[in-house]
Amino acid sequence: MDIRKFVRPNIRSLKAYHAEEIPCKVKVDANESPYSAISNQQSAISLEKTLQALNRYPDPEAKVFRRLIAKDLHVKPENILHGNGSDELIYYVITTFGGPVLYPVPAFSMYGIISQALNEKKIGIPLDDNFDLDMGKMLGAMKQHRPKLIFLSSPNNPTGNCFSTGKILEIIKRASSVRHQSLVVVDEAYQPFSGKNEFLPMMDKFNNLVVMRTLSKIGLAGLRLGFLIAGEEIINEVNKVRLPFNVNALSQAVAIMALKNKNPVRANIASVISQREALRTALDNIDGITPYPSDANFILFSVAGADRIYGRLLRKGVLVRNMSGVIRDCLRVTVGTPEENKIFLKALKDILRH
Repeated sequence: MDIRKFVRPNIRSLKAYHAEEIPCKVKVDANESPYSAISNQQSAISLEKTLQALNRYPDPEAKVFRRLIAKDLHVKPENILHGNGSDELIYYVITTFGGPVLYPVPAFSMYGIISQALNEKKIGIPLDDNFDLDMGKMLGAMKQHRPKLIFLSSPNNPTGNCFSTGKILEIIKRASSVRHQSLVVVDEAYQPFSGKNEFLPMMDKFNNLVVMRTLSKIGLAGLRLGFLIAGEEIINEVNKVRLPFNVNALSQAVAIMALKNKNPVRANIASVISQREALRTALDNIDGITPYPSDANFILFSVAGADRIYGRLLRKGVLVRNMSGVIRDCLRVTVGTPEENKIFLKALKDILRH
């Protein structure tokens, strides 16, 4: 039996996303925080009640988690929808509203992967030479394809920069007109590391705006917990396709713990921002390396022979992300601890000298 004959054509041509685990001394490839947001002592004390109740299903509505997020962001709990990281939420949004789905490239790969998995038309529009939105092409694609959904990640992965606020606002305005009628999802996964504008305050003005956030980048990647912020009408529709009990009890409990005491998270974010600037300066001082500006917790940099450099770094026990298949001769390094950054820089300098 040829199993592929039973597979839908859109899935047959889809390539799986491989999050490969490569053992190494320094892992700075996945945009994780180098610090946990929870201490061992704190978790041992606070999780005892949850552990004793694992025979029961978790709160399906994540009421406490949503209430804490709502209080922090000055919105109502009814404006929040929880999910297993951004991936699940992207899946729910596309399932609910369908396509075409428009997004700039390069960007978070799951916009395109999930669109194809759901058999929705995907439209990737190249960024301009400054890794900003190419407004001529974006507006042209909106006019031609009339997308139902537009995804904009700002700060953007893998480039690290924020898109121009004015350009994003122009897209949201155009998408809210009777002529276009698109929902715009601004993915702010890396917003905690940015000093640029967030788009949450714009929601009162635009009812077609959805903001997406995650706890993954601030020290809680293992929880797989993210959330949407949008008008109640949008949240109610997306909630129809949310799987029951989707966020497990342990993830909810740890997230609640972190949200009730945000000092470790704030300290970790401040440390990452400080280390990012030091790392970018150090990279800028290495001949043959061109680091790009970053508002995120990683730095994209160009280097001749990126494939070779990636392989040699890995042999030295340093795992970065090879982006040369997406952006020619570019690697991406996550900001690590001071010691991890030091090891990475030393390995990179040694390789470039020989």
